[in-house]
Amino acid sequence: MSRLRERYHKEILPALKSELKSSNPMAVPRLKKIVINIGVGEAIQNIKVLDAAKAELSLITGQWPAVGRAKKSISSFKLRQGQAIACYVTLREKRMYEFFDRLINIVLPRVRDFRGVSPRSFDGRGNYTLSLKEQLVFPEIDYTKVDKARGMNITIVTSARNDSQAFALLKHLGMPFRES
Repeated sequence: MSRLRERYHKEILPALKSELKSSNPMAVPRLKKIVINIGVGEAIQNIKVLDAAKAELSLITGQWPAVGRAKKSISSFKLRQGQAIACYVTLREKRMYEFFDRLINIVLPRVRDFRGVSPRSFDGRGNYTLSLKEQLVFPEIDYTKVDKARGMNITIVTSARNDSQAFALLKHLGMPFRES
């Protein structure tokens, strides 16, 4: 069992149960999945850029990414319906906890001028999304082999009913929130 998952079951679950005044341990919020998405707009002209993004995302997550395709044609962007423009990975269970542990302990402290993540990035249903400007903050990425710095969106999906429960869960898990 991963370090963070073990800590969740032994320490965080009882603390959240008492903090949220829940009698049922199944009603306490938990992580469901983490979705990492890299949008590659340049793939319209050069499809090899998407291959590089897929290789980097697979190094970061340990799982081969799926390809996201355009839902609509947009003539001003020279985009056709069904054209590959993104790659994404959905992490669950063991890989999810390992990725989240690396994210809060290794990756976020390596971000330049990092003062914490925004506490306002919740969607109203207990899910949290953060963006990274470049993939170079991950230790798995070799700086010499990167052709271009790409940003990514990381969405943390929880079973929380509202944002305050999700905030409490992520705070207990160690997410470094910025003081407002």
